[in-house]
Amino acid sequence: MAATINPDASTTEILHGQIDSMNADDIADLQAAVRALEATSLVARLSAIAGHQIDLVGQFMPAKLQRYGARATTLALRGALHTALTSLGKQQRPASRGLHKGLAVASGIVGGAFGLPGLLVELPVSTTVMLRAIADVARDQGEDLSQPESALACLEVFALGGARATGASIESSYFAVRSLLAQSVTEAAKFVLSQQVINEGAPVLVKFISQIAARFGVVVSQKVIAQTVPLLGAASAAALNFAFADHFQRLAHGHFTVRRLERHYGRLLVREEYERLAKKFGEK
Repeated sequence: MAATINPDASTTEILHGQIDSMNADDIADLQAAVRALEATSLVARLSAIAGHQIDLVGQFMPAKLQRYGARATTLALRGALHTALTSLGKQQRPASRGLHKGLAVASGIVGGAFGLPGLLVELPVSTTVMLRAIADVARDQGEDLSQPESALACLEVFALGGARATGASIESSYFAVRSLLAQSVTEAAKFVLSQQVINEGAPVLVKFISQIAARFGVVVSQKVIAQTVPLLGAASAAALNFAFADHFQRLAHGHFTVRRLERHYGRLLVREEYERLAKKFGEK
């Protein structure tokens, strides 16, 4: 059964927990999370579908394409932030994850029919659909989405999507990304708790969205590049959108598994075990 959040837990309990070793089932869960978070490559999946090395093509992406991608990413994340802070905690029954993927595919096909301008319409819709799928995973792992910190953790998943991208400015470790976002998540959660009205334009929330967008935008660009491949058929276009949605669901499973285990064992023990497993996985 998923561990639940203890709102009265001290900082020491959160960091260290009350148990000094993990049982076999939880180690197996953590191992699956490591595979999802450290080895999931959207670039490889998109390249297989579109027949291009997307990461290499991306180095020559036109400025116009970059602008469209950046604008669409920002719009998408602003809408997702509003959804996360106003409605995720009110959704009582998780929807079908297959339905979420189907809706993401459908929105992508419709948006693709209108070319680059369609991205400004399609991405906010598909991102919100994916957010709700991510929220379902979070609930399964014991998260209380009425709490701002848990709701914001759903948005963190979009930042994890760029974890395997190349470039000196992009961190590659799951925990490095979380560390990068930790202060913004804490400040944003405190701000939301102190306000009666959600203001997505507040500096603390703008900062949070900007940090997510810097990483999510890398993945969006890869997807856009794949969609521009000449003669890409409708079936392949649908496969691209399915891969995009499925990618973030896999990351969500890994992310919220780690968070569930942290609530039970403490952050330090889980991170130590995670890094041991990640090192072992990397040596294969």
